[in-house]
Amino acid sequence: MFTGIIEATGVLHTSERHGEGLRLCFRSGGLELADVAPGDSIAVNGVCLTAVELPGDGFCAHVSDETLRRTTLGELKAGAPVNLEKALRADGRFGGHLVSGHVDGIGEIRRRETTGRFTRFQVRAPRELGRYIAEKGSICVDGVSLTVNAVEGSEFALTIVPHTLQATIMDQYQAGTRVNLEVDLVARYLERLLRAGEEGPEGGGLSREWLARYGFLDGPDK
Repeated sequence: MFTGIIEATGVLHTSERHGEGLRLCFRSGGLELADVAPGDSIAVNGVCLTAVELPGDGFCAHVSDETLRRTTLGELKAGAPVNLEKALRADGRFGGHLVSGHVDGIGEIRRRETTGRFTRFQVRAPRELGRYIAEKGSICVDGVSLTVNAVEGSEFALTIVPHTLQATIMDQYQAGTRVNLEVDLVARYLERLLRAGEEGPEGGGLSREWLARYGFLDGPDK
């Protein structure tokens, strides 16, 4: 589990075909690796990867073809900058929102504008993800926990403060840049909960009786 607070930026060092996937090695930049061991998780541009080797100045991970199809990792070239975050410790500070590192889809930067000290991005998400994106809700873009400022269909707007622009790879974004998107886990589970009400054996959709049965109300007439 991650929080979407980027700890450092690194770069892709090498990319080699490895069976049905790639072996990617990253230079970790300012990311402290003293407490990382083989088998630990590190999010790279929002994708949860397992470190399989720690050569001293970075780490290597195996990425399956399935992950390459669903994320932008396969598009990276040697020297490409990446956002890095280690998995959240139980005693760590929770600064962003719950991020699983499981990318839901690839979005595209449609427009970039600068207003004063702030940078505004218009992002287009895959159509099927639009229903999970809400104004003032959370979304993870290339591993960065962000607040949605506005939504229109499957497009949404982000306003980025200077610190975030400097501490992540977002300053590299231009119109046409493809980004990894992970929607808010709460939205995912809420949809599943609502569907459970619709698909229950009694049918009829979500009701006060259904909510009471599963502990959300004290009783059907409360």
